[in-house]
Amino acid sequence: MGAILVLNAGSSSIKFALFDNALEQSLSGLAAGIGGASFLEVDGERRELPFIDHRSALAAVLKALEARGVAVKDLRAAAHRVVHGGRKLTAPVRINDEVRVEIAACSPLAPLHNPHNLAAIDTLAELAPDLPQYASFDTSFHATNPDVATRYAIPKMMETKGIRRYGFHGLSYASLVRRLPEISGEKLPSRLLAFHLGNGASLCAILNGQSVATTMGYSPLDGLTMGTRSGGIDANAVLRLVEENGLERTKAILNHESGLLGLSGGKSDMRNLMLDPSADSAFAIEHFCYWTLRHAGSLIAAMQGVDAIAFTGGIGENATAVRARICQGLEWLGARMNPDFNHRARPRLHADSSKVGLWVIPAEEERMIARDAQSLMEAA
Repeated sequence: MGAILVLNAGSSSIKFALFDNALEQSLSGLAAGIGGASFLEVDGERRELPFIDHRSALAAVLKALEARGVAVKDLRAAAHRVVHGGRKLTAPVRINDEVRVEIAACSPLAPLHNPHNLAAIDTLAELAPDLPQYASFDTSFHATNPDVATRYAIPKMMETKGIRRYGFHGLSYASLVRRLPEISGEKLPSRLLAFHLGNGASLCAILNGQSVATTMGYSPLDGLTMGTRSGGIDANAVLRLVEENGLERTKAILNHESGLLGLSGGKSDMRNLMLDPSADSAFAIEHFCYWTLRHAGSLIAAMQGVDAIAFTGGIGENATAVRARICQGLEWLGARMNPDFNHRARPRLHADSSKVGLWVIPAEEERMIARDAQSLMEAA
């Protein structure tokens, strides 16, 4: 009964974590800067190493694990975060040839993510061909959204090509649904509004444990103001940007140069923005909070009310002032935050007089991925 290795591969990095049979994390790390100034970090210990591609980075990760007494042959399985599962991959799966083909078929829907997820899967299959591999999908939690929530008002022939709303951060929301009752000691609220706030940010309306609406759409670009992504923007404005700048330049503007970065004139990290006294930084923070609240109203309407609100993600868990601003903007619901609870970062944020539960739940996406793989192995 070996450990489960969880991998989250990006364009220039591979995050990894090791979980035992009790789903306790024993170590974690990062192989970063692939193709450039690269390094390997394991439990805070960092070494400069040359990674020309994902294969060399993953080989270094496996070597580092072996140096800590965890050989590949001792692993029980590897489990991957795959961003996009499309319409067919709506639950965790063991990876085989058919699943791999389907993940590849979803690459046009997530060109910045799925190809790198596949690179890790293929590389590990080469380096450790006998190791079972599993995949969990960021889109799958939102497969319960009704058609009216996922269909764009475009001709059906285009919708059948995959142009529809999918939603993301599903692993975070699935973990939150599991963890909230454990932390609160109460049953899951029927109408739960979840805020995943980080460099990428979204909201999710969770009705009786299932996603019924979310702010991200066809791609992770839509919805809230984010670290470097614009969030919602009129399609004709995008077309004008393409006319003036070309397609590739427009992609870079909207995905990498907008959001908090574009509004503030150079800062995408909420911690830096909150330390900066400039008017631009203050406006960027207010923009983030304003549009989070605008979208919150929409998702509350989708559930016909709300019983509890939960924050997760880097900003949701750590930015005390942002949580306070958002909760202040929801006082019309009867939400009342206890400022002392908020400043002490307690899981429970709401005052006794609050009509709505307010919670902070740590994001545990890697543990959720390990749990998915473990469940599939136990069911086999």
